[in-house]
Amino acid sequence: MTDSVTESVRVLAGRYQVGELIGRGGMADVHIGTDARLGRRVAIKLLKPSLATDPAFRTRFRQEAQAAARMAHPTIVRVFDAGEETVLDADGLEVQVPFIVMEHVDGRLLKDIIADGPLEPKEAVRIISGVLTALEYSHRAGVIHRDIKPGNIMVTPSGQVKVMDFGIARAISETTATVAQTSAILGTAQYFSPEQARGEIVDVRTDLYSAGVVLFEMLTGRPPFVASTPVRVAYQHVSEPPVPPSTYNPAVSPALDAVVLHALAKDRFERYQSAADFREDANLAAAGQVPAHRVPSEDDASSTLFGAPPSRTAAAEAAVRQLTIDEDDRVVRTQNRPPVAWIWAGIAIMAVVLIAVGVWVFTLSAPNVQLATSIPVPNVVGQTWEDGSKAIENKNLMPTRYDEPSANVPAGRIIRTEPSANSGERLSPGQQVVVWVSSGPEVATVPTVTGLPVDDARVALTSAGFVVQDDTVTEPSDALASGLVTRAQLVSTGASSAPAPAPSGSASGTAAQSSPSTAPKGATFVLYVSSGQVDVPNVVGMASKDASALLGSHQLTVRVSPDGSCSGGTVSSQSAVGDQPQHSTVTIRVCVR
Repeated sequence: MTDSVTESVRVLAGRYQVGELIGRGGMADVHIGTDARLGRRVAIKLLKPSLATDPAFRTRFRQEAQAAARMAHPTIVRVFDAGEETVLDADGLEVQVPFIVMEHVDGRLLKDIIADGPLEPKEAVRIISGVLTALEYSHRAGVIHRDIKPGNIMVTPSGQVKVMDFGIARAISETTATVAQTSAILGTAQYFSPEQARGEIVDVRTDLYSAGVVLFEMLTGRPPFVASTPVRVAYQHVSEPPVPPSTYNPAVSPALDAVVLHALAKDRFERYQSAADFREDANLAAAGQVPAHRVPSEDDASSTLFGAPPSRTAAAEAAVRQLTIDEDDRVVRTQNRPPVAWIWAGIAIMAVVLIAVGVWVFTLSAPNVQLATSIPVPNVVGQTWEDGSKAIENKNLMPTRYDEPSANVPAGRIIRTEPSANSGERLSPGQQVVVWVSSGPEVATVPTVTGLPVDDARVALTSAGFVVQDDTVTEPSDALASGLVTRAQLVSTGASSAPAPAPSGSASGTAAQSSPSTAPKGATFVLYVSSGQVDVPNVVGMASKDASALLGSHQLTVRVSPDGSCSGGTVSSQSAVGDQPQHSTVTIRVCVR
């Protein structure tokens, strides 16, 4: 016990040999260690000495570490031992160093994996499923983690997910530790739930919100809220809605968007109420299915806490104290029956309740009245989003919009809904209806095919998602050899478009491609192919200089012959007009008299 803190403790509790440093965080350093008594490899977490200055913390820390040590599950890093060791610091003063001896896990922290970039959606769901399995187990054991973040999640080389630091956050937050110490153990504000940011009592749904933040970060490579200070981030958790993960990663499906946004609900009663529900919906979304909207029951506030209810209110504490008072200490009532006014008030209340029940029963038995919990989905396919969403809202349902390309449905029109109106499924009030709205045809870049053989041009266009007509059109070309493509002409953007126009017979003029740079996928093109000839223009009547320039632009050789029978310097005749072999020689006669 004479080692300094700066050199780190070499032996703890007479049995744990501290090895090399393998991790460092805001509240602790982690070392590889060896349990000399059992001869096994362990991980030793040395907490900051400042955390142990309060005796209340040491008591709470020991209790929570013992509770965490009782949890044995494949998805949870086991806690083997915990305590405090008295050491001498660099000034020779005795300080308490809290330590935790844990299972050593060979793997990578999830925060390091995310640093490499967003994960594939299926892999992100697989990892968060492991985290939620650990939370489900701990919640049933009455332990709330309070600090779910990528830095507390490890993934082994075989893909096994391991969650660590159960119960330690509670040990910090329920003692007189300073705000700075508390923030060190609770992690950054990026993973705070709204109730944590407001300083309210937390329950298991706090862990589920943080798990939703972790899933968002795995899918996008960034947390849902980013700001210059932790206070601003905490404010965003409380007041600003998150955007769907697909905003940053188009590979995220609409169903997985809905799962993440459900987990990040500000109101804990609108959030997932159990880790099992969260895991089930995430797995359904990853499998390409749309999870059903979950409506919390009236008793979710207490029934979903899995043995870990919030702290008692002042009224509840008073009731408990009243039940524990000795009979001799109870106040003796001087009135042995209720006042008459109370009796009449009770009778009046019962009468009102009976009348209300009668009206309710009559309403249910009346013809043509639907139960509020059995709402059919309206058929809005083909309608605009504005009209369709209004029709859904009028049914007391919640429309959620997602856009997708469609070659057959005009932009802004509804393609389908989930559930569909034809499914016969009936929903509860407020339940979600997913609405897919057409964003128009998917557009692709038209490849350059000028100068390619016909077969190569056909492959290039079809590989880009376009259709090519079997028949080609032959046209003159100034430079391209016979059989090479001069241009690809767009003739149809859909099945109902007009057929290809007939060739005009005029020369192409240049070898440049005339097709558009982009077109809807599925559009039809016709290929124009060089005939190996040039369409020689008629230059009679033109000035000699202009005629020579025009013929030369078609890569023709021009010969000028004087014509003494006329005057004015214009062309009186030419040796060839129309289709001629490429690079031909054309003789023009020019008036010189």
